Amino acid sequence: MKSVVRIVIWIVMLGGGGWGGLLLDRHWFPGLKGNLWFHVASFVTGFILLRLVLTVSRNTGRTLARYGRQGNLPRLETNRLVTEGPYRHMRHPMHLGLLLFPFAVAFMAGSPTFILMIAPAEALFMLLMIKLVEEPEALRKFGEEYRNYMKQTPWFCLKKECLRALLQKVNI
Repeated sequence: MKSVVRIVIWIVMLGGGGWGGLLLDRHWFPGLKGNLWFHVASFVTGFILLRLVLTVSRNTGRTLARYGRQGNLPRLETNRLVTEGPYRHMRHPMHLGLLLFPFAVAFMAGSPTFILMIAPAEALFMLLMIKLVEEPEALRKFGEEYRNYMKQTPWFCLKKECLRALLQKVNI
């Protein structure tokens, strides 16, 4: 049920961000409406970001499926703390990729308001959700094991070896 709620929040954020951005662009950036070069460059940038988001989501999701489940569990559920693959380098590698999702949609929509204002606000909201929901949930679920993991592993890591682990293909 929690997964469904989170998916609905994503849909509302991205749909609302796109709609709000395009609506505000008419007032704040009226000159960009017919600028083909801006929209082509923006779409290509968004498409590249979306591919990156999908790659990170696929790899981290497969890592969770491979190492995070013992027994018969529903899809998207884990019962084992995962510290392999990208999770060895950072606690929230999937979220690092997902932080780029609003920007990918914003660029593909070609909305400067979405790119400059709404997507950063949505990324900030996601960071707050990690701090206020995800981390406490993991602490309740895994207790001292997660507390020790928190001491050794940062939220995110942008070092070359961390990003390499994040983008490395995972087979189930």
